Amino acid sequence: YLTVSIEPLPPVVVGDAVTLKCNFKTDGKMREIVWYRVTDGGTIKQKIFTFDAMFSTNFSQMENYRKREDLVYQSTVRLPEVRISDNGPYECHVGIYDRATREKVVLASGNVFLNVMAPPTSISVLAADTPAPFSRYQAQNFTLVCVVSGGKPAPLVYFKRDGEPIEATPLPEPPAGASSWAPRSLLHRDLDDTKVPKSLAADGELGMGNPFATADPPRGLAAERDSVTESIPETVVSREFPRWVHMAEPIYYFRHTHAPVSDGTVEARATLTWTLNPQIDNEALFSCEVKHPALSMPMQSEVTLVAPKGPKITMTPTRARVGDTVRILVQGFQNEVFPEPLFTWTRVGSRLLDGSAEHDGKELVLERVPAELNGSMYRCTAQNPLGSTDTHTRLIVFENPNIPRGPEDSNGSLPGHCGFRFVLALTLTVILELT
Repeated sequence: YLTVSIEPLPPVVVGDAVTLKCNFKTDGKMREIVWYRVTDGGTIKQKIFTFDAMFSTNFSQMENYRKREDLVYQSTVRLPEVRISDNGPYECHVGIYDRATREKVVLASGNVFLNVMAPPTSISVLAADTPAPFSRYQAQNFTLVCVVSGGKPAPLVYFKRDGEPIEATPLPEPPAGASSWAPRSLLHRDLDDTKVPKSLAADGELGMGNPFATADPPRGLAAERDSVTESIPETVVSREFPRWVHMAEPIYYFRHTHAPVSDGTVEARATLTWTLNPQIDNEALFSCEVKHPALSMPMQSEVTLVAPKGPKITMTPTRARVGDTVRILVQGFQNEVFPEPLFTWTRVGSRLLDGSAEHDGKELVLERVPAELNGSMYRCTAQNPLGSTDTHTRLIVFENPNIPRGPEDSNGSLPGHCGFRFVLALTLTVILELT
C-alpha cells in the first residue's frame, strides 16, 4: 500500500523561510519522490525537487525477515526566501515498485497551497481634483485619496481625523469600465446663511433634497443632506467674512476599491469625501491607516489641511533692463500648504504683456520687457479649497545702454527714464572718484 499526506501551511510573509513536508507510508520499495509547482490552473507542472531511490533498499530489522515493516518516510523541501511568485499550489508525487513486477511503478500524490502574503510597501494621501480654487460663496466638496501599494492580500484602509476614527457612509464601487478612482460629486449646495430663507434658518430646517449627483442616497439620509436656497444678489454676501451653515458633525462618505497589479500585489485606494468648511477644517489633521495581516502594527500617512499664507516671490533678473526676459516665481510660503494651491497672475489695471487677462502657474514670464512696463504692478493669487491670499510685486525696468535710444523729447531727455539717468550719472561719478 502507499499513502501520501502533506501538512497544511499557514500563510507566510515574503522573505520568510518555508518548509514543504511530504509524509508517506508504504510497505513497498520506493522508486522516487518528486515535488512539483503547479501553475496556469494546473496545466503546467514545474519540477522543483527529485529524489531517485532506484538503488536504495529497505529491509526489516525484525527477527522474521520475511515480514517487511511499514516504512514511514518524509520528504522535505525548503524554500529559503519566498517571493510573491512562489504563491500557489504544490504537489508531492511518490512512486514505489509494484510487487508483481519491478517494471511497473505505483504512484500516489498529495497537494498543498502556499499562500504568500506581502505587506504594503507605500502609502500616501493626496487631494483629488487639485489644484482647485477657493470659493467664499459656496461650500465645496472635498475628497482625500489614500493610495496603498505593494500589499497582498488587499489591506484594510480607514481614515482618522485628529487621531479619532471617522465614521463614514460607505459608497458602492463604481461599475466596471468607469473611472475607478474619480471621486463622485456628492453635494451640490450653497451653504452661505445669507442665502437661506429666514423662515428655514429660524426653524433650523434645511429641507429635503438629493445629495447624490449620480446615485440615489441611502434611505433616511436624504432629509439631512441638503438645503433649500434662494437667489440673492452677490453684493449682499460678505466676501471677507462668509458664514457657512453646517450641521454639528460633518457627514463623510467613504469608498474602498482595489485593483490587481501584474506582480501579484494589489493597489488599494480609499476616498473620503465631505463638504469642506474652511473655518473648522483649516489645520485639521487627517490620517490614513492600513491594517494588514503581514504588518505587526498599522501603517499610516497623514496630512494637515492648510490654506496658503505669505507667498515668497522672487524676480530675475533683480535689475531688469529694457529687452530682458523677466521671470517672476513663487518659491514657497510661510507655512506648509495642503492641498496644492492654484496660482493666478494678473497685472493691476491692465492686461499682461501677451495680451491675456491672467496666467496660471507658479511662474510668470515676461519676454523682452519694454520700457512701458516700468512701475507696473503684478498680483499673484494663491488659493486652495481652504482659502486664498494675494501678493503684489512691482516691476522696475531700467534703460538698456545696449539698445539705441529713440528720439528725445523737447527737453532733450527720454520720458520716463529719469531714474536711469540719475543712476548712470551716480555710477560715473563713483568711477571717476575711484580712478
